[in-house]
Amino acid sequence: MLFSAAAGPFLLSAPPASAQSAGTITPTLAQSTGTIDRVVIEGNQRIDESTILSYMTLRAGDPFEQGPLDDTIKRLFGTGLFADVTLAREGDSLIVSVVENPIINRISFEGNSRLEDDVLLAEVQLRPRVVYTRTRVQTDVSRVVELYRRNGRFAATVDPKVIRLDQNRVDLVFEIDEGPVTGIERISFVGNRAFSDRRLRSVLATKESAFYRILNPNDTYDPDRLAFDEELLRRFYQARGYPDFRVVSSVAELTPDREEFFITFTVEEGERYAFGAIDVVSNVPEIDVESLREVVTTAPGDVYSADAVEESVGALTDTAGDRQFAFADVRPEVRRNRDARTLDITYAIGEGRRVFVERIDIIGNVRTEDRVIRREIQLVEGDPFNRSRLQRSEANIRNLDYFESVEVSALPGSSPDRSVVEVRVSEKSTGEFSFGTGFSSTEGPIGDVSLRERNLLGRGQDLRIGATISGRRQLIDLSFTEPYFLERDLEAGFDLFRVVRENSDRSSYEERVFGGGLRTGYPLGENLRHRVGYVFEDRLIRDVDADASPFIVADSGGSTKSAFNHELTYDRLDSRINPSDGYRLRIGNEVAGAGGDTSYLQTTAAAAYYQPVTDSITFSLRGEAGFIVGIGEDVRLNDRFFVGGNNFRGFEPAGIGPRDLSTDDALGGNSYAVGTVEVTFPVGLPQELGVRGRAFSDFGTLASLDSAPGIDDSHSLRVSAGFGFTYATPVGPLQLDFAFPLIKEDFDRTESFRFSIGATF
Repeated sequence: MLFSAAAGPFLLSAPPASAQSAGTITPTLAQSTGTIDRVVIEGNQRIDESTILSYMTLRAGDPFEQGPLDDTIKRLFGTGLFADVTLAREGDSLIVSVVENPIINRISFEGNSRLEDDVLLAEVQLRPRVVYTRTRVQTDVSRVVELYRRNGRFAATVDPKVIRLDQNRVDLVFEIDEGPVTGIERISFVGNRAFSDRRLRSVLATKESAFYRILNPNDTYDPDRLAFDEELLRRFYQARGYPDFRVVSSVAELTPDREEFFITFTVEEGERYAFGAIDVVSNVPEIDVESLREVVTTAPGDVYSADAVEESVGALTDTAGDRQFAFADVRPEVRRNRDARTLDITYAIGEGRRVFVERIDIIGNVRTEDRVIRREIQLVEGDPFNRSRLQRSEANIRNLDYFESVEVSALPGSSPDRSVVEVRVSEKSTGEFSFGTGFSSTEGPIGDVSLRERNLLGRGQDLRIGATISGRRQLIDLSFTEPYFLERDLEAGFDLFRVVRENSDRSSYEERVFGGGLRTGYPLGENLRHRVGYVFEDRLIRDVDADASPFIVADSGGSTKSAFNHELTYDRLDSRINPSDGYRLRIGNEVAGAGGDTSYLQTTAAAAYYQPVTDSITFSLRGEAGFIVGIGEDVRLNDRFFVGGNNFRGFEPAGIGPRDLSTDDALGGNSYAVGTVEVTFPVGLPQELGVRGRAFSDFGTLASLDSAPGIDDSHSLRVSAGFGFTYATPVGPLQLDFAFPLIKEDFDRTESFRFSIGATF
């Protein structure tokens, strides 16, 4: 019986599938002979008699035979509509008695707190108004248990219960005991010689459980993640000279209390290899092989790296594509020299299959307009298919930062020479309301509030209004940016701002600036961009101290600036946010005098170079310089450069350069140059804590006043050295720097310690 006689909840205990589909054929019927005169259906409530007859293999006029009777039983049970079926004979009539499976009225979950009802309901296959069967229920129980296991809860149990209602309906209730999170007690390795367990653990996505990983879901066991870890280990070893590396096994052992896992990876490293001879050959006569050799990143004698081989293949493919060979197919041919432990690589360039882009499908964008995504794709319909451009397109879409996930793939088209590019995205919120607090040793207490929408109306426009108040500065600003003005790769925007700076402790005055500007930017190449702008400022130097330097008193009062500027940037960094490889060059000019009462020509330049020393250590060399000359007048105080603080650690803001020694006021300078040599490195703590160390040396100079008798205006070099830490705290990034001047002037203002901490809520 499916239900108990009394109404109410009860536990389902599903019998084996064979028992559910056995049915009943009465002994008299099984031994009967003769012909069926008519078929009588009994017990059906919702299901029409004609529907049941359509499922049967027996009809009136058929003989009573064992085979067709068995087939009828199996077919009726196979529909999933019946809990029981009985065949009997009365005279020459075949009596088919059925017990219909109930209809599900409602599905609910009890006891779940970690997973919401919507998540669980999406996992189960049963739905309201669907026929209830025990097999389907047990299948859904298994699916829910598996879902909890994927979320790190291997002790979770699920008991399905039903509540009987009238009209052969039931409510299905899944009673869930989620159990504790099943963490990772220990991750061990067997067979590793070249790298320690600790180094290999840092490669894995799975992490050992620890108190500081309370918000990290990767410290729970997930079989899918474990398979991904095997791939991460393979990539790690093959990038470091071990082409024969393999994971023999990865075993997860659950403790008897079902609360922790012990994971053991057994590996075979194999021998370490280096690159031997490197060559490039081509089966396409039009391709100049010699000109392609320079883009190959692998070199004889270097430690073998599968990543370097893939990078060379990509570089050769891109270069051939840029030279109008869109269908070049580059395949690395490997020859192994086991005695010398070298791998000779020949990059063979052949004519690939000609495939064109048939169409581009964009899926998942609900709010963002198609054109915002499409303009980031470096392929259009009808173009030769190019996988490198496809990968760059995916990176471009990710850099928009409008989407939680981005997946760009190539699918077969309507014919072998056609391909469909599918862009599948999942949107995330791009509106931001932030309120921040913090403290800086330079600015003092800091408060910040801003409202920003980075994807305004789904058009990719950026609108921001904000205010910042600190012990030294008050700023209110409004900015708007259209990244594709007139449907071209032409950035356009405007800014409005009001700034008040308190400089009384370093230069005996306060400065107020109110202004706005227009700007535009456009590409001159794949990595080269040009920006042009105009800015107007109404400026006031006020609250000048009575004993201030006469050079400051002379520039006090109001002034206006009307200036045009431009900037060229060549960017080959691997990341805009946290670079570790590549370089960036920038040069700009600003000319004031097209209106207003201020005239000057200013030039600035900057360069940055990053080089990874190891996977976790990065060397960088950065520098910037600038000079300004007045046009028909001396350069005013609020147009000069000031150096120190964040751009020259070891010295206070405006801590170096020309200074009136009688008042100790910093006067700024008309030319400056500063540079930094820095190495960033891990400090031995778990990577997810976000603690990085750095050692640095800053060096530079500031000088060149127009006319300042009695002021030391030498271009003497200043040098400092120090170390620092960056820590991603729960209340915002904490930055600590300890710097010590090595070369300085007696009148310079120094500081040995600098820190800041802030938060955005």
